[in-house]
Amino acid sequence: MPSVMLLKWQVLSVFHYYRGLVRPYYRRYSLRESRFPKGSSLNLLRLLCGRGAAPDLLPRLNVRILVLSALLPALAGCSVMGTSTGPSRRTVEHASAATLPGLRVEDIAQAVTAENASSDGSPESFAEVLGGAQPGGTRVGVGDTLEVTIWEASPPALFGTARLDNGVGSGIAVSQPNTLSGMQVGPSGTITVPFAGQVPAAGHTLREIEEEIVRRLQGKAHLPQAQVRIARNVTATVSVLGDVKNPSEIPLTPHGERILDALSEAGGTSEPLDRMTIQVTRGPIVRRIAARDLIADPRNNVVLKSGDVITALYQPYSFTVLGAAGKNDEVRFEGVGLSLSQALGRVGGLASDRADPKGVFIFRWEHPADMPNAASGSSSLGIPVIYRADLKDPATYFAAQRFRMRDGDVLYISNSSVADLQRFVNLIASSILPFSAVKTITQ
Repeated sequence: MPSVMLLKWQVLSVFHYYRGLVRPYYRRYSLRESRFPKGSSLNLLRLLCGRGAAPDLLPRLNVRILVLSALLPALAGCSVMGTSTGPSRRTVEHASAATLPGLRVEDIAQAVTAENASSDGSPESFAEVLGGAQPGGTRVGVGDTLEVTIWEASPPALFGTARLDNGVGSGIAVSQPNTLSGMQVGPSGTITVPFAGQVPAAGHTLREIEEEIVRRLQGKAHLPQAQVRIARNVTATVSVLGDVKNPSEIPLTPHGERILDALSEAGGTSEPLDRMTIQVTRGPIVRRIAARDLIADPRNNVVLKSGDVITALYQPYSFTVLGAAGKNDEVRFEGVGLSLSQALGRVGGLASDRADPKGVFIFRWEHPADMPNAASGSSSLGIPVIYRADLKDPATYFAAQRFRMRDGDVLYISNSSVADLQRFVNLIASSILPFSAVKTITQ
């Protein structure tokens, strides 16, 4: 293997280097050159181990042996590990579709310009998709509990009267209301009203149920009148979940509750509102909006529909930063969005001692519809695109304020070539300097 051969070469080089150190002692101690044939590491080792060497030479050689033992692991480390933890700037810039089908490398300034040009064809807004719902709680459903109150004029025929004292010794007969509470709409969709029978309720409005009760009591009660209200609503409700103080199911009323009404009923959000994202799920439709935009535009505060699910999310998006940044981490951000310049600020910027300012890249899977001239046969994940930012160019800082980070992006900062060289030099210096110090002491 190449690394093993390199290590072997390094070991032999160091031994021959020490052979050169020992050579000046040959004449001093009358040691003949023939005892050390060229390339004979065995004889060199014998001398270093003390065989045939002068006594005063041994202490110095023993020190060199200790230094050699400390130096070899460092040299071995040079052959095994690389000096960079990721691809270089040139490697990324020259990446092609041969590496990954459909791969493209673009400058962020071009991406910002293209995004601005296509902004006229923006998708439907939050209000356009979810607006237009009618107030809930106006129709009765199976499981709802109703309260029915019936009156009839005097003289009553079915429900009786109450006598009211007029203060002059005689009473006045007045109609007495009869309240039937706790009437739950059964599986058949009806409620039972005395003398009216099984009255259809499920799917009807309160006014329709009142009219049906009065119609059925005609000819039995004297000028009957009825009033129906929902005592407990279990069918027209919305659920509020996520980062709220009191997740709950909230009944809807004919008033027409809106998103902010439901959030208020749930006790509000448990995190700062400016970093929250509100998600509304209505059947197969799922839409998200930043809480700040929900408050700023009243049109987005739409009327809720029965069955809606409202989820408050705190910083639901994230990107991953790797390479020569202030820190490597998964960074979460809020629905209001995050620019590239803000993303760099959140990770502590570039590592000044090793980052390449020209090597800032964003790796992203783009939707084919968002990419002009997209090649056919792209992955099911989308089109792989690498966006490049040259922070040596002042104009890039303006583009970085307009370039929006997306959920799942990978922000990578490459090492500079000078930093790689410096790292190698530091590794060698950390091994050579102790040897130099020991050599000075032994002289």
